[in-house]
Amino acid sequence: MRKFSIRPTLTLKGRTFKGLRGWSGKPLHPPLTDIPITAYIFAAAFDVISFAGGRDHTWSRELWHAATWIFIGGAAISVFAAVTGLMDAWKSSEGGTQARRTINTHATIMSTVTALALADIVWRLSSYHTAVVTPVGIMVLSVVIAALVSVGATFGGSLVYEYGFNVETASDSPVWHKSETDVSPGQHDQ
Repeated sequence: MRKFSIRPTLTLKGRTFKGLRGWSGKPLHPPLTDIPITAYIFAAAFDVISFAGGRDHTWSRELWHAATWIFIGGAAISVFAAVTGLMDAWKSSEGGTQARRTINTHATIMSTVTALALADIVWRLSSYHTAVVTPVGIMVLSVVIAALVSVGATFGGSLVYEYGFNVETASDSPVWHKSETDVSPGQHDQ
Protein backbone atom coordinates (compact mmCIF):
# COMPACT_ATOMS: atom_id res chain seq x y z
CA MET A 1 0.00 0.00 0.00
CA ARG A 2 1.36 3.44 -0.92
CA LYS A 3 2.32 5.68 2.02
CA PHE A 4 2.42 9.15 0.43
CA SER A 5 0.22 11.32 -1.81
CA ILE A 6 1.88 14.48 -3.13
CA ARG A 7 0.69 15.66 -6.56
CA PRO A 8 -3.03 16.26 -5.76
CA THR A 9 -2.12 18.58 -2.89
CA LEU A 10 0.34 20.64 -4.90
CA THR A 11 -1.55 20.97 -8.18
CA LEU A 12 -3.72 23.89 -9.21
CA LYS A 13 -5.06 21.91 -12.18
CA GLY A 14 -8.77 21.29 -11.77
CA ARG A 15 -9.16 24.04 -9.17
CA THR A 16 -11.34 27.08 -9.78
CA PHE A 17 -9.50 30.42 -9.53
CA LYS A 18 -11.36 32.82 -7.23
CA GLY A 19 -9.29 35.99 -7.62
CA LEU A 20 -7.73 37.39 -4.45
CA ARG A 21 -9.39 34.59 -2.50
CA GLY A 22 -7.14 31.98 -4.16
CA TRP A 23 -8.22 28.69 -5.71
CA SER A 24 -10.89 26.21 -4.67
CA GLY A 25 -9.32 24.17 -1.90
CA LYS A 26 -6.26 26.49 -1.80
CA PRO A 27 -7.31 29.81 -0.26
CA LEU A 28 -4.63 32.52 0.00
CA HIS A 29 -5.60 34.04 3.34
CA PRO A 30 -4.76 31.23 5.82
CA PRO A 31 -1.13 30.64 4.79
CA LEU A 32 -0.46 34.39 4.63
CA THR A 33 -1.59 34.83 8.24
CA ASP A 34 1.07 32.48 9.57
CA ILE A 35 3.90 34.91 8.80
CA PRO A 36 2.69 38.03 10.68
CA ILE A 37 1.43 35.95 13.62
CA THR A 38 4.79 34.26 14.01
CA ALA A 39 6.70 37.49 13.35
CA TYR A 40 4.87 39.47 16.04
CA ILE A 41 5.26 36.71 18.62
CA PHE A 42 8.97 36.22 17.90
CA ALA A 43 9.61 39.98 17.84
CA ALA A 44 7.92 40.37 21.23
CA ALA A 45 10.04 37.52 22.63
CA PHE A 46 13.20 39.13 21.22
CA ASP A 47 12.19 42.47 22.76
CA VAL A 48 11.63 40.94 26.20
CA ILE A 49 14.97 39.09 26.06
CA SER A 50 16.74 42.25 24.81
CA PHE A 51 15.25 44.33 27.60
CA ALA A 52 16.08 41.68 30.20
CA GLY A 53 19.66 41.37 28.91
CA GLY A 54 20.23 45.08 29.39
CA ARG A 55 23.16 47.20 28.27
CA ASP A 56 25.77 44.71 29.46
CA HIS A 57 25.29 42.30 26.57
CA THR A 58 25.92 42.96 22.88
CA TRP A 59 23.28 40.41 21.97
CA SER A 60 20.65 42.65 23.58
CA ARG A 61 21.20 45.26 20.87
CA GLU A 62 21.22 42.56 18.18
CA LEU A 63 17.88 41.18 19.39
CA TRP A 64 16.43 44.71 19.51
CA HIS A 65 17.45 45.27 15.89
CA ALA A 66 16.31 41.79 14.81
CA ALA A 67 12.88 42.40 16.38
CA THR A 68 12.57 45.62 14.40
CA TRP A 69 13.18 43.85 11.09
CA ILE A 70 10.89 41.00 12.06
CA PHE A 71 8.11 43.51 12.78
CA ILE A 72 8.65 45.16 9.40
CA GLY A 73 8.48 41.81 7.60
CA GLY A 74 5.37 40.76 9.51
CA ALA A 75 3.63 44.06 8.77
CA ALA A 76 4.45 43.83 5.06
CA ILE A 77 2.87 40.38 4.76
CA SER A 78 -0.08 41.37 6.96
CA VAL A 79 -1.20 43.80 4.24
CA PHE A 80 -1.67 40.86 1.85
CA ALA A 81 -3.31 38.78 4.59
CA ALA A 82 -5.77 41.62 5.28
CA VAL A 83 -6.71 42.06 1.62
CA THR A 84 -7.26 38.33 1.05
CA GLY A 85 -9.18 38.05 4.32
CA LEU A 86 -11.41 40.97 3.33
CA MET A 87 -12.18 39.25 0.02
CA ASP A 88 -13.02 36.02 1.86
CA ALA A 89 -15.38 37.84 4.22
CA TRP A 90 -17.02 39.81 1.42
CA LYS A 91 -17.55 36.92 -0.98
CA SER A 92 -18.08 34.00 1.40
CA SER A 93 -20.23 35.14 4.29
CA GLU A 94 -23.75 36.37 4.84
CA GLY A 95 -24.68 39.21 7.20
CA GLY A 96 -26.67 38.41 10.33
CA THR A 97 -24.95 35.08 10.95
CA GLN A 98 -22.73 33.97 13.80
CA ALA A 99 -20.04 33.33 11.22
CA ARG A 100 -20.18 36.97 10.03
CA ARG A 101 -20.08 38.24 13.63
CA THR A 102 -17.03 36.07 14.29
CA ILE A 103 -15.44 37.35 11.07
CA ASN A 104 -16.10 40.92 12.22
CA THR A 105 -14.49 40.20 15.59
CA HIS A 106 -11.48 38.56 13.93
CA ALA A 107 -11.11 41.42 11.42
CA THR A 108 -11.40 44.10 14.11
CA ILE A 109 -8.75 42.48 16.30
CA MET A 110 -6.40 41.91 13.38
CA SER A 111 -6.89 45.45 12.03
CA THR A 112 -6.06 46.75 15.49
CA VAL A 113 -2.96 44.54 15.54
CA THR A 114 -1.88 45.91 12.16
CA ALA A 115 -2.39 49.53 13.25
CA LEU A 116 -0.45 48.92 16.48
CA ALA A 117 2.31 47.12 14.56
CA LEU A 118 2.68 50.09 12.21
CA ALA A 119 2.84 52.46 15.21
CA ASP A 120 5.38 50.12 16.81
CA ILE A 121 7.52 50.20 13.64
CA VAL A 122 7.47 54.00 13.46
CA TRP A 123 8.46 54.20 17.13
CA ARG A 124 11.19 51.59 16.62
CA LEU A 125 12.68 53.36 13.63
CA SER A 126 12.85 56.62 15.57
CA SER A 127 14.92 54.88 18.28
CA TYR A 128 16.72 52.32 16.12
CA HIS A 129 20.14 54.01 16.07
CA THR A 130 20.09 55.47 19.57
CA ALA A 131 18.67 52.73 21.82
CA VAL A 132 21.10 50.07 22.99
CA VAL A 133 18.34 47.64 24.00
CA THR A 134 14.61 47.50 23.39
CA PRO A 135 13.05 50.53 25.13
CA VAL A 136 10.50 49.55 27.79
CA GLY A 137 7.56 51.23 26.02
CA ILE A 138 8.26 49.42 22.76
CA MET A 139 8.67 46.15 24.64
CA VAL A 140 5.26 46.59 26.31
CA LEU A 141 3.64 47.48 22.97
CA SER A 142 5.23 44.41 21.35
CA VAL A 143 3.88 42.13 24.07
CA VAL A 144 0.40 43.66 23.67
CA ILE A 145 0.60 43.08 19.89
CA ALA A 146 1.71 39.46 20.41
CA ALA A 147 -1.18 38.85 22.82
CA LEU A 148 -3.73 40.47 20.50
CA VAL A 149 -2.51 38.62 17.40
CA SER A 150 -2.83 35.36 19.34
CA VAL A 151 -6.42 36.18 20.31
CA GLY A 152 -7.24 37.27 16.75
CA ALA A 153 -5.74 34.06 15.39
CA THR A 154 -7.95 32.10 17.79
CA PHE A 155 -11.02 33.67 16.20
CA GLY A 156 -9.65 32.94 12.72
CA GLY A 157 -8.99 29.35 13.74
CA SER A 158 -12.57 29.03 15.01
CA LEU A 159 -13.83 30.17 11.64
CA VAL A 160 -11.96 27.40 9.87
CA TYR A 161 -11.87 24.52 12.34
CA GLU A 162 -15.19 25.01 14.13
CA TYR A 163 -17.37 26.61 11.45
CA GLY A 164 -15.67 25.18 8.36
CA PHE A 165 -15.51 28.68 6.85
CA ASN A 166 -14.28 28.49 3.24
CA VAL A 167 -13.45 24.83 3.68
CA GLU A 168 -14.60 22.83 0.72
CA THR A 169 -15.67 19.56 2.21
CA ALA A 170 -14.97 16.41 0.30
CA SER A 171 -18.10 14.68 1.73
CA ASP A 172 -17.88 11.09 0.53
CA SER A 173 -14.82 11.71 -1.59
CA PRO A 174 -12.74 8.78 -2.86
CA VAL A 175 -9.77 10.22 -0.91
CA TRP A 176 -11.28 8.64 2.23
CA HIS A 177 -11.59 5.17 0.66
CA LYS A 178 -8.75 2.63 0.56
CA SER A 179 -7.11 2.87 -2.86
CA GLU A 180 -3.74 2.92 -4.57
CA THR A 181 -4.93 5.69 -6.90
CA ASP A 182 -4.67 9.40 -5.97
CA VAL A 183 -7.58 11.63 -6.88
CA SER A 184 -6.67 15.12 -8.12
CA PRO A 185 -8.92 18.17 -7.77
CA GLY A 186 -11.70 18.24 -10.36
CA GLN A 187 -11.63 14.48 -10.87
CA HIS A 188 -14.95 12.81 -10.19
CA ASP A 189 -16.27 9.24 -10.12
CA GLN A 190 -12.85 7.67 -9.60
